[in-house]
Amino acid sequence: MPATAKEMKDARLPLGYRDACADLLIPLNKCRSETYYLPFKCSDERHAYEKCQYDDYLRRMKAAEEKKRAAADE
Repeated sequence: MPATAKEMKDARLPLGYRDACADLLIPLNKCRSETYYLPFKCSDERHAYEKCQYDDYLRRMKAAEEKKRAAADE
């Protein structure tokens, strides 16, 4: 479920990170702050967030490619 604007504001997420994956970034940042940013402590949350970012990137690239093809066909 996507994070609401209030949840993102309460979590103090920078504007650049308030995207479709913000609902995964909020618990990741909480885990990081609780474990003093130890890299091996929050690996599950980090991998879930990175996969979401990658999937979003692929979705945007497919949309851009389809838009490019539609413009070329016209």
